[in-house]
Amino acid sequence: VQLQASGGGLVQAGGSLRLSCAASGRTFRPYVIGWFRQAPGKEREFVAAISWSGGSTYYTDSAKGRFTISRDNAKNTVYLQMNSLKPEDTAVYYCAARESIVGVTARYDYDYWGQGTQVTVAS
Repeated sequence: VQLQASGGGLVQAGGSLRLSCAASGRTFRPYVIGWFRQAPGKEREFVAAISWSGGSTYYTDSAKGRFTISRDNAKNTVYLQMNSLKPEDTAVYYCAARESIVGVTARYDYDYWGQGTQVTVAS
């Protein structure tokens, strides 16, 4: 499956962005989709994930209450709505796909990755 992340940009602190992850190729439905981010000089870290049905969602602590992950399987797209953005949210955001729901925070277990989209939050 091929993944295409989009929707990044420059926003003021407190603002919002919605990232999209569009999939093509193999069928989209069985895959768990995760969002990760990587800031300069830091390791890539888990942000959020959603099960193939959309019934289960997972968030890192810093994203809880501010970010919402959702998916539209008819459009083969997963969204990450990011509200109340902070300068520390600045990073390149990547979406990724895997089959298993077990251990969704582990980036090494994702099989497919998108190219990343830059999010910059100005203070």
